[in-house]
Amino acid sequence: KRQKGAFSMTAVTYDEQQLIAIHNAGTRTDTISALKEMREYISAEETELKAITDSAISRLEEMTDEEYEQLDLIPDFFD
Repeated sequence: KRQKGAFSMTAVTYDEQQLIAIHNAGTRTDTISALKEMREYISAEETELKAITDSAISRLEEMTDEEYEQLDLIPDFFD
């Protein structure tokens, strides 16, 4: 297991980045909370969204606040 702060920016997938951007609450910890709250409303059939959400939460928990601030958090609604 990696230590906190050993996070690689390239580790964030496009889908995770978009989900984080949409639920960006201003800080890393607030965004984790927002994603955890949103996850409660995902239906059992939405397995892919649940997996991406879980992965995004894990990545946010692994990174530092400084690394979070370096993420491109503008949603790309045109892809």
